[in-house]
Amino acid sequence: MLPPEVALARGRWVKWIAGASNQDLAAIEDLAGLYALAGAHCLDVAADGAVVAAARRGISWAEAHGAARPWLMVSLSDGHDPHFRKAWFDPRRCPPSCPRPCERVCPALAIGERATGAPGVLAERCYGCGRCLPACPLGLIEERSLVLAPDAVAPLLAALRPEAVELHTSPGRQQAFERRLDQLLASALPLRRVAVSASAEVPVAELWQRFDSLRARGLRPLWQLDGRPMSGDVGDGTARAAVALLARRRQAMPPGPLQLAGGTNGRSLPLLEATPALARACAGVAFGGVARRLLQPLLLQTQSRGVALRHDPELLRQALELARSLLRPWLERT
Repeated sequence: MLPPEVALARGRWVKWIAGASNQDLAAIEDLAGLYALAGAHCLDVAADGAVVAAARRGISWAEAHGAARPWLMVSLSDGHDPHFRKAWFDPRRCPPSCPRPCERVCPALAIGERATGAPGVLAERCYGCGRCLPACPLGLIEERSLVLAPDAVAPLLAALRPEAVELHTSPGRQQAFERRLDQLLASALPLRRVAVSASAEVPVAELWQRFDSLRARGLRPLWQLDGRPMSGDVGDGTARAAVALLARRRQAMPPGPLQLAGGTNGRSLPLLEATPALARACAGVAFGGVARRLLQPLLLQTQSRGVALRHDPELLRQALELARSLLRPWLERT
């Protein structure tokens, strides 16, 4: 596997996203190990001690099986953000006759008897996609934000010791973004990159402001173009969002590698390579929902038996081939 910085320079960078609020430790440990072994250059997880420990156990397993060590990245935001939330509702308010559409639309299987034995939300599995919010016919589901307090960031990062950090930013938050950067510096970590995750709502002029702040602090950016957040498991059509965002912004973006995210799946690379100029501008991709969906049936099989997927010889081979099938086209780009 190419070293992460070389992969960025050659357009072969691949990141696996666990989810900024995902705390399903058993699944994270398995998925981190499998995607590290499949060749991911970076694993992006919640800024949570238990989650980071689970990801590191997965990485250690992958290294023992011959994988190169990927960067460990943790995700933060500069304010309220859909990636940093959980769904919640009181199951006692649900009428018995409800057909529970919330359960059907939940991609993490975090709602209902499949998860908890009751029609509530299993917080560890919920990663904040929000699809259940409009699905509830009575409007009983609410979101609860998980943004870290300012004084908690530096000591937490110092304890977690990631190689990289991702900052999700929104319009009008330049000062909040700068405060987060100062908290990163206070942790005294030698960060390889600070990934800035921004949707189309953030004007390019503001991204140049973010760049100036990063450069003033000696931090190296990686721009994550979040085309359609948390939707890669919805269908192939979502792949167009990130590619379209790259097409609109590539010539106006600040210096630094440009990486696709948000809706990315197996259709992203063919769409990208249909326009050679776009393909040359793209440093790589991040896979989140599609990476989980691909292996979720196998995870459920092994978890129902109380065994880690990594430790089931038959299903491990199948899972690793599925993971490699998603990553391989990017890892082998010419």
